[in-house]
Amino acid sequence: MLRVGIVGATGYAGKELVRILLRHSKVQITTITSESYAGSSFGAVYPEFRGLFDYVLSRFDQEELKAKTDLVFSALPHGLSQEKVPLMLSAVEKVIDLSGDFRLSDASLYEEWYGYKHQAKELLADSVYGLPELNKEKIKTAKLIANPGCYPTAALLALLPALKNKLIDLTSIIIDAKSGVSGAGRTAKISFHFPECNENLKAYRLGKHQHVPEIEEQATIMAGENIILNFTPHLIPMTRGILNTIYLRLTENINQDKIFSLYSEYYSKESFVRILFPPELPETRYVTGTNFCDISLRLDIRNNMLIVVSVIDNLVKGAAGQAVQNMNILQGWPEEEGLIL
Repeated sequence: MLRVGIVGATGYAGKELVRILLRHSKVQITTITSESYAGSSFGAVYPEFRGLFDYVLSRFDQEELKAKTDLVFSALPHGLSQEKVPLMLSAVEKVIDLSGDFRLSDASLYEEWYGYKHQAKELLADSVYGLPELNKEKIKTAKLIANPGCYPTAALLALLPALKNKLIDLTSIIIDAKSGVSGAGRTAKISFHFPECNENLKAYRLGKHQHVPEIEEQATIMAGENIILNFTPHLIPMTRGILNTIYLRLTENINQDKIFSLYSEYYSKESFVRILFPPELPETRYVTGTNFCDISLRLDIRNNMLIVVSVIDNLVKGAAGQAVQNMNILQGWPEEEGLIL
């Protein structure tokens, strides 16, 4: 059994990691940490786990990780993970980080987009961006995996086949994204208070969202040309789920059947991407609690536009589920292990 630790286990992503890993046949959770709930049992923090997982939470301890774990999931917030991950890597061989702290290759972008200076710049070159459908071979030998953000996961999976096949004008990418409230994390904030977001729909952080450089960097690598795109996130009054509607201007005349064929071929060997054919379109409720990304597309002939719609559960394929998928690849296990949810 692989001994795994979860640092920052009481956030929403940490909770999902526990839920998934308890079903996994090849791992044992040996350490879970929380600075806020140290000394409490996990079942006391999340009562649905009472009697199923009553492991007592402890504070972060490098020596405990070294003694008890083989692999660590870091589910700490942005900014805090960069401080702790170097300590984790000195204690264990492999770390999967769910924050944004190791997703960008250029340290200067953190000050611009996240609002802080990066404290572990030397690790950025060694970090592997953990989108399995893009970087599977690199993930297999990685020591530090930067688990992708939820918005970038849904956006990049929708974009990759079009970029690979050079179907689109790279200056025309518009991503209209909508997310449930759990994407903001568990910490209380007035803008995510129930009376503030219920019966309401709003755009936020226009042109300033920290996931913009992440999407642009990975799209640029795939396209082989610099990409600057438009990304507009919206908050939806539901708990979990992301839906992206992406507008792309085509550079050639191509029929819809051919585009479906290209997308189907690109993902033919991927377990967690499902291409939906007309008349179906993706809906968040059909991926809730799962590690699937559902994608469909339509051709707008009048405007020579390709419209791609993708959906994921932001806490699973957008966080914990994808982290477990990365662990499976690291260990040489079937990607689906523990993830048929």
